[in-house]
Amino acid sequence: MKKTININVNGTDHVYEVEPRLLLVHYLREVLGLTGTHIGCETSICGACTVMLDGQAVKSCTMLAVQADGASITTIEGLARNGQLHPVQEGFWEQHGLQCGYCTPGMIMTAAHVLSNNPDPSDEEIRHGLEGNLCRCTGYQHIVDAVQYAARKMKGQAATGD
Repeated sequence: MKKTININVNGTDHVYEVEPRLLLVHYLREVLGLTGTHIGCETSICGACTVMLDGQAVKSCTMLAVQADGASITTIEGLARNGQLHPVQEGFWEQHGLQCGYCTPGMIMTAAHVLSNNPDPSDEEIRHGLEGNLCRCTGYQHIVDAVQYAARKMKGQAATGD
């Protein structure tokens, strides 16, 4: 028995009938075609599937799509605005915060959430905030540098009103 869900994803409302057991990550990737959200461990350990759900970072591999009914979701595809990378995305680019790129979408989404709660984090606070995301390639220092870059950029944008 299918259930109709209504979810706003990246600013667009989507109404679909889905199987109640469909995971949110599969809904995003297979139903909506948003393949930026990656499937890693499917047990919520790696964080590659992280998206924002009503402003909170969640791991979409352990959440059912029906649980997101009525919610607003932002995926990696929806983070940029008006053709401009989000400061965290730019930070990962400028500070070499990625290598293979598999963890990157989830890492960026989690980092954006960290900065939304703490616009001026220490390196230790960034590392703590990213604990639920694993990267096998970078050694993490470039990721921390990327988040610090984004924090500085966001602080500058706030000061100028951009």
